[in-house]
Amino acid sequence: MKSDAEIAREARLQPITEIAAGLGLEADDLHLYGRHIAKIDPAALPPAAARKGKLVLVTAISPTPAGEGKTTTTIGLGDALNRIGRKTVICLREPSLGPCFGLKGGAAGGGYAQIVPMERINLHFTGDFHAISAAHNLLAAMVDNHLYWGNELGLDSRRITWRRVVDMNDRALRNLVVGLGGPRNGVPREGGFDITVASEVMAAFCLAKDFADLEARLSRMIVGFRRDRSAVTAADLKTSGAMCALLADAFMPNLVQTIGGSPALVHGGPFANIAHGCNSVVATEAGLGLGDIVVTEAGFGADLGAEKFLDIKCRQAGLSPDCAVVVATVRALKMHGGVAKDALGQENVETLKAGLANLGRHIENVKKYGLPVVVAVNHFTSDTAAEFAAVRDFCRERFGVEAISCSHWAHGAAGAEDLAHAVAAVLDAGAAAFRPLYADGLPLLDKIRTVATEIYGAADIAIDARLKSEIADYEAAGFGELPVCIAKTQYSFSANPDLRGAPSGHVLPVREVRLAAGAGFLVVICGEINTMPGLPRVPAAEHIGIDSAGRIVGLS
Repeated sequence: MKSDAEIAREARLQPITEIAAGLGLEADDLHLYGRHIAKIDPAALPPAAARKGKLVLVTAISPTPAGEGKTTTTIGLGDALNRIGRKTVICLREPSLGPCFGLKGGAAGGGYAQIVPMERINLHFTGDFHAISAAHNLLAAMVDNHLYWGNELGLDSRRITWRRVVDMNDRALRNLVVGLGGPRNGVPREGGFDITVASEVMAAFCLAKDFADLEARLSRMIVGFRRDRSAVTAADLKTSGAMCALLADAFMPNLVQTIGGSPALVHGGPFANIAHGCNSVVATEAGLGLGDIVVTEAGFGADLGAEKFLDIKCRQAGLSPDCAVVVATVRALKMHGGVAKDALGQENVETLKAGLANLGRHIENVKKYGLPVVVAVNHFTSDTAAEFAAVRDFCRERFGVEAISCSHWAHGAAGAEDLAHAVAAVLDAGAAAFRPLYADGLPLLDKIRTVATEIYGAADIAIDARLKSEIADYEAAGFGELPVCIAKTQYSFSANPDLRGAPSGHVLPVREVRLAAGAGFLVVICGEINTMPGLPRVPAAEHIGIDSAGRIVGLS
């Protein structure tokens, strides 16, 4: 069996100008990065009034080591919709280097449902993440420079909240002290690093509707507080203009293609277990104007990615999705039911049925937003007919939704054609009645509790008096209308990553809150989740290199 890298390497790519022509774009509308990657000039993007496409969200059950294949399904569905004559644009996030060299791997799909050129997309691509890191770290440097030159703004060095970022997993950078070495090197204070995909600059970059909106968001970013608890912003430090200059090229959406020749806009990449986990609004809206259907994904399970897509991105951008696809695998459902990873290849219908509780919770949750649901069962060769029948019957009898078996990894567009017909039928029926989970005016504490109880199945939240006071201060300062962005483990509905299935009655422990005034949400950090991941015991980096022909090997 060929690897993903071998399949991608053998693909015959069309010149990106031909992919663009299929969307009605001219060569002069593109900024080329070689033959197969381009950025689209903002002047060529359709105006808001022309953005009439239907929006399909692909989400998934809670992830397991067995794998689900959400990105692969997003690509396979997009290819299949084009195959049946529906003009479709795929919108995805850019991969982060941290997971590529760590545990999770890249984010270009797999098998015959990949975006290409895979190696370039998974590594430096068009340099967007480097630009975001530079803009974020410029603001950090300006903070410390301001302290060094007298601190005219009266920043309290104990209350500086702006950390630095790097696009790599590195647990040693989570907490550190800057400014050591005497007066010439600045003012000593505690600091630390987050991964770039957890940066507020990344979040704002992906939520901004246009460049003017991006600049306004950057200006509002809070870097810390004075002794009287008043905020100091990037605008106060006169840094937002320079940050915009660093982001000017990055803000143009990237156009690539799938192995099947479908257009894909790959732009931005916030983490879904830390940030809001969606590709850029600019790319999504461009796809809605250039195609009849946009297929996009939200990171990790529906409790994280879909909830944030629907309650944060759609709320801020005025988007109204038309359908949701929930991806599951028989293997992952068996793992949620209690089967060990080394026994997943054996038929086990009864344990699979126990694991279906996880899928059921995600379907229920998505339906709370008024969206019709289709379940995509990503097929593995070890799946049996009886196991798929159990999934299909569960979805029909409990929720009235269809579960479609898909083999796009092995067969590309042809393997997802049944899924494409099912999704197209839902779109043609026009049954969506999208609504957010909570109202803007609900108090912030109640927004957190609503997500915890309605989406995670929790009985309540645990939050101490100090954090309640912080939240009250944010509301008093005028930030009470913001949505909440809950950062927790992706592996469970609870804050305990080992608690699989569909746990109920647990308590969600709130550890920290961070105001992301520029991005436009309150970050709520729960349990042991970190904004700077660490590398695993055996990092993927150990197996990545260059072969004798100069080709990158080991990247997945």
